[in-house]
Amino acid sequence: MERYWNEEIETMSREDMKKLQDERLVAQVKHVYENVEYYRNLMDENVVKPDDIKSTDDLHKLPFLTKADLRDAYPYGLLAKPLSDCVRIQSTSGTTGRRVVAFYTQHDIDLWEDCCARAITAAGGTNEDVCQVCYGYGLFTGGPGLNGGSHKVGCLTLPMSSGNTERQIQFMRDLGSTILCCTPSYAAYIGETLHDMGFTPDDIKLKAGIFGAEPWTEEMRHSIEKSLGIKAYDIYGLTETSGPGVSFECSEQTGMHINEDHFIPEIIDPETCEVLPDGEVGELVFTSITKEAFPLLRYRTRDLCVLSRKKCSCGRTLIKMTKPMGRSDDMLIIRGVNVFPSQIETVLIDKGYSPNYLIEVDRVKNSDTLDISVEMNPEQLSDDVKDIQEREKELASAVKTMLGISPRVHLVEPKSITRSEGKAVRVIDKRKLHD
Repeated sequence: MERYWNEEIETMSREDMKKLQDERLVAQVKHVYENVEYYRNLMDENVVKPDDIKSTDDLHKLPFLTKADLRDAYPYGLLAKPLSDCVRIQSTSGTTGRRVVAFYTQHDIDLWEDCCARAITAAGGTNEDVCQVCYGYGLFTGGPGLNGGSHKVGCLTLPMSSGNTERQIQFMRDLGSTILCCTPSYAAYIGETLHDMGFTPDDIKLKAGIFGAEPWTEEMRHSIEKSLGIKAYDIYGLTETSGPGVSFECSEQTGMHINEDHFIPEIIDPETCEVLPDGEVGELVFTSITKEAFPLLRYRTRDLCVLSRKKCSCGRTLIKMTKPMGRSDDMLIIRGVNVFPSQIETVLIDKGYSPNYLIEVDRVKNSDTLDISVEMNPEQLSDDVKDIQEREKELASAVKTMLGISPRVHLVEPKSITRSEGKAVRVIDKRKLHD
């Protein structure tokens, strides 16, 4: 039987949810207009006043916010509460330009942790569980968010952060961890290390994993589930909107339920900014309707996905979003073709290769090059150079069938590609160095 953290909200009728969203949006727009000069100026430029927003039907009248706005307003320009009311900041893990700094009142943290508690409960978590949190702590939102959600559910919480993988596995075994929270690439690495240490999933008690913060495919999900003996759940969020817990997967695993009582989603055409109907692929936009300190209205996430209101077997009525299919800003365009790393990963895993790979894009004599290094599994190793070359050719052909462009594929030894304990580095685009 499906369990809920907040059944009233998670199974609320569409009519009641819209009424709640309408009330919260009207109040939030007024709060932002009166307290955030930066956004007030944007609204004035777009000739829209708080009185023009009477319900979610008027959402399209509001101007968008982008990451560029957040950088321009750094550090305090989008703050909607006095600093004396704020109790914490979190920051993005980005390495370019000014970092994005998000502010939280205690109320904001309580609501955020409540969203994470919903995700843990949807993955089967109760106060009987031992929850091992291996997301990074500090400024990154992953660790603090799941840590707080785990506390709310009443799990015994292991705030491990990432790194020291053998110690992670020792604690996992000694303390009987049942839920693992980390990036999917780190979960895959834990599974690999577990095997290298001579253990199998039977030697640990894990039953579920809550993985997010980076793109991952269904093939990678199945690989992790097999290596750790668990059910792997997706979770989504952004520092700009609070952190993980904006949406989460349930037992049906056909998309992530968005916590609509806090975040109103829209899908837009990234070129024209036109709002698209449910079921169409476009850029995800969020409006925070309960955040006090750092409320963003119509924030462009740059993530491409699809929204669906199809009835879910778990009983939740919250709208679903698919896994992000890529991004509208860092999608690779190679020889005029739109390429998402997840497409390449699908081919590699489908052909029985490791999910550890590195995509390198360069430009030689005005022509784009695409090189993919792929780790072989130990059983795929061979001293026969011709055999490896044949397999590289076969894999290159499969990638070409998927993408429409030819890559150079390099099969490399197991563990020769640098592992990441945070977000995996999958792409190196050297063209940017020449431009």
